[in-house]
Amino acid sequence: MAVEKRYPLPDLLEDCFIFLMAKVYQKAHSNFKKRLQRYDLTPMRHLVLEALLDEEGLTAGEIARRLVLDNATLSGVIDRMTKTGWIVKQADPGDKRAMQIFLTAKAKEMKSPILEERIKANEESLSPLSLEEKVFLKRLLKDLL
Repeated sequence: MAVEKRYPLPDLLEDCFIFLMAKVYQKAHSNFKKRLQRYDLTPMRHLVLEALLDEEGLTAGEIARRLVLDNATLSGVIDRMTKTGWIVKQADPGDKRAMQIFLTAKAKEMKSPILEERIKANEESLSPLSLEEKVFLKRLLKDLL
């Protein structure tokens, strides 16, 4: 008869790493979501904009790989962003079956204000920490990826 290995559970939920990470994420995500509402953006749409600000003309598949998203999730996001005037799709000259995605003039004009909102959201989320703690936290988070 096999003996099931048991792992010690935290005495308090507040000591559970997954719980703490989830709560920090919820707080930061909510703050950023509120900041983006005035632009008719969501954090997910913001990620797509960031990918395209880095390099325009990507296909949906390329964006999905860069953002580590599945194509089905991204497809709806791209459709909504097209309808709201943030991006346009154009046939890839090298492969007429593929669609490249580009920023609209509206998206390019809004680059600075949206970037400022991201910076403010980050600063607000990290405001309780010292500079050293911020650097250390970012390094730890990167190590966990």
